[in-house]
Amino acid sequence: MKLHVAEIGSESSVVVLFLHGFPEISYTWRHQMIAVAKAGFRAIAPDYRGYGLSDIPSQPEKTSFADLVKDIAIILHSLGISKVFVIGKDFGGMVAYVFALFFPEKLAGIITLGIPYMPPQALKQLQTLPEGFYMRRWQEHGRAEADFSRFDAKTVVRTIYILFSRSEVPIANYAASYGKSGFLTALQIPYRSMLEEIAPPNQDPNAMIVEAPALFITGEKDFFFSFPGMAEYLKCGIKNFVPNLEIKYLPEGSHFVHEQFPDKVNQLLLNFLNHNKF
Repeated sequence: MKLHVAEIGSESSVVVLFLHGFPEISYTWRHQMIAVAKAGFRAIAPDYRGYGLSDIPSQPEKTSFADLVKDIAIILHSLGISKVFVIGKDFGGMVAYVFALFFPEKLAGIITLGIPYMPPQALKQLQTLPEGFYMRRWQEHGRAEADFSRFDAKTVVRTIYILFSRSEVPIANYAASYGKSGFLTALQIPYRSMLEEIAPPNQDPNAMIVEAPALFITGEKDFFFSFPGMAEYLKCGIKNFVPNLEIKYLPEGSHFVHEQFPDKVNQLLLNFLNHNKF
């Protein structure tokens, strides 16, 4: 299987690994990759298997979070990279934290945007959302396929962006890639794998903790805040699992805050990277 990996910066520099969400691909990180490279870091951003320009797995309906983490580990090994900062957006943050749990020795620090660290019990709580809510709807085999099949890829991606951010981005780049890959893997990961059990070594499965320096960046207008219990979790619960976490709020930010306010997000990223640089 061939995986597409975008890269910019010197091979001798400290590496920053960017992990996209849905309906994005590695292109979503264009502003951030250029910024960190100009600051002296090496930026790497893969398209997950079944996403963007990467190959589609033979059985996309069986793709797991473990597969994505394994792919990341293989990419780093093939490039001779032993330690990284990891930055994840949307469900890319979930991939980032699973990577952190399995490979703490490879992690210099972790940043997520849009979705914070979610322990298994919090993910199970999402199943209490109304059945008609998009996340629950897309978990059901056939329903999202029926929704998406009525439109071309460009219309699907544009609709999702407008729904979650009330704005548009350069849709053509995403539409072309989803026109190639389709949405089967994207529906499997994350929506139909949300409750996948993971068992990292040397971790209590009921209290998996990430000790590395961490940052969560979110827009105050992100729809994710409307999820039951999320505001209270960020205020009182999350540091039980990520004790060295700092949270930054951008008042007008939406779920796609890194594309909406790239300069503000870039500065937050660089402050964190430079403070924790190894």
